[in-house]
Amino acid sequence: MTLRHATKGILATALAATVLSGCSTASDTAEGGDYLDRLPSEEIVYFVLPDRFENGDTSNDTGDFTGDRLATGFDPTSRGFFQGGDLAGLTSRLDYLEGMGVTAIWFAPIFQNKPVQGPPGDESAGYHGYWVTDFTRPDGHFGTREEFVAFVDAAHDRGMKVYMDIITNHTADVITYEDGDETNFEYRTMGDYPYSTRGGADGEPINEGFMGHEDSSEENFARLTDPDYAYIPVVPEAERDVKVPAWLNDPIYYHNRGNSSFTGEDSRFGDFAGLDDLFTEHPRVREGMIEIFCDWITETRVDGFRIDTARHVDPGFWQEFVPAMRDCANSVGIFNFHMFGEVYKDIPENGYIAEYTRRDGLPAVLDFAFQASMREILGRGQGTVVLAHMFDGDVLYEGGEEAALGLPTFLGNHDMGRFSTLIREDIPGISQEELLQRVMLGHAMMLSLRGSPVIYYGDEQGFVGDGNDQRARESMFPSLTDEYNDNVLIGTDATTADSNFDVEHPLYRLIAEFSAIRRAHPALTRGRQQIRHYEQEPGIFAAARFDPDDGTEYLAVFNTTGAERSTNIWVNYRAREFETLAGSCPSAVSAPGSASFTLPAFGWALCRVSESAE
Repeated sequence: MTLRHATKGILATALAATVLSGCSTASDTAEGGDYLDRLPSEEIVYFVLPDRFENGDTSNDTGDFTGDRLATGFDPTSRGFFQGGDLAGLTSRLDYLEGMGVTAIWFAPIFQNKPVQGPPGDESAGYHGYWVTDFTRPDGHFGTREEFVAFVDAAHDRGMKVYMDIITNHTADVITYEDGDETNFEYRTMGDYPYSTRGGADGEPINEGFMGHEDSSEENFARLTDPDYAYIPVVPEAERDVKVPAWLNDPIYYHNRGNSSFTGEDSRFGDFAGLDDLFTEHPRVREGMIEIFCDWITETRVDGFRIDTARHVDPGFWQEFVPAMRDCANSVGIFNFHMFGEVYKDIPENGYIAEYTRRDGLPAVLDFAFQASMREILGRGQGTVVLAHMFDGDVLYEGGEEAALGLPTFLGNHDMGRFSTLIREDIPGISQEELLQRVMLGHAMMLSLRGSPVIYYGDEQGFVGDGNDQRARESMFPSLTDEYNDNVLIGTDATTADSNFDVEHPLYRLIAEFSAIRRAHPALTRGRQQIRHYEQEPGIFAAARFDPDDGTEYLAVFNTTGAERSTNIWVNYRAREFETLAGSCPSAVSAPGSASFTLPAFGWALCRVSESAE
């Protein structure tokens, strides 16, 4: 890898000083250690696609390429192509993120991507970062190595952490197959096409002595010499050396079994939508990925990894990779390095995603169960009992309820769509006013309950997309994409044709308010959570949080209905009075062990509890 310490110390620091004059270097900040001391549960995370946030340098809009959009990937009029956002733009907007209370920035992958993929007439670009060809440098559309390190330094100067989005499951779609139907390379199973024969179970013997993928020893994989056991992989001449590091260009390091249907065997061994599926059981692949991402840690001092498509990688890989990354981070003084895997499952039960923390050894997973539960109670008319049941499942994670404190919680994302879009889909004909109320309530809940809250970029500006995937990835700088610009946003008269960095937007202000409260009260970041009230129908949900140092109780109460609701909530028997932090809290308990709360439609109350001296 070529991200050198000398570059970091000279060029990157100079660029950081230019962009943010008067800041100290990241190394100076690291010596103080304040941001390094924070636990994952203490972070308020902002997830952003660099291409869609801010265009700080128009000279890199076409990346390292020349020609038309199919050569460069740049076409700001099309939602499926590069729009122009970059690292310089992200760095220039750190004031905006800091003002919202963001403490950690997670950005979609910045690695060099194949600029355009797809069959004729259905092409799209790698603006999202998940079609990697070179794992050792940023994509030219986003900027240079020096700009990336300068961005990390500038974030650290403000006490913000930086989480990289990484991929170990696949690379860009470069390998094709000599045989089969090129319009749909159907997955070929290990039963029909074992590693031991060419072209099927009855074919010519190959890979003599290879005992299969379950033995990941170097001795066993030294016997895997022929990748033609299922399909015959072919690398086009023009792309023979396109992948970096160079070992990635050898088909022997890929499964080569055809496309995944995301079920059963092929979920782990198939190509993800045609992307070249790495043979992660192979010791050379494991060694190579550990080297790649350890270099990013040691040479840039990033603070964590979001791990893409984690459930499509074999458990043995994670059992080696995770400890290696921890050791690597510890070696440079990053002792709270955070790793969380994407285990996509849009159901409100958390047993499925929890297994990846137990069997695979992932420290944390994105909390899809929280997201699904919030959609159920705020969009699909389910009772608040759904959320209570989901939190009951926190004991299933490795480390139990304490580990669950560090799970990244979220409401919507770049794949499933924005929370506003999902709620509008669930409630046809919903008014703009009610949609805003429900989205604001969702953010208030996420910022008060257990977990590390993740804000999806643009949500704080009231973005409402047309759907999922590309339709949920609007630009925050003035867009030229008609499909985005006709969207009707909430809480504003602006459209995506405008620049959307309004610090007075009601959602921006709400997030800033709750972020400040959260940071000021350790009970809301590191405190144990206890459910205090839920209902079988839409209504009140309440949870207590406890200060991890002195045990002070806090109470978070929410009304998921469109009408005023009152109820009595169980509180500590020593509780006497309430201090209002947000919303409206009663002044005192109505009886020992009980407090009467009245909340407006889609309202909340966040309270600190005072106890009797007895």
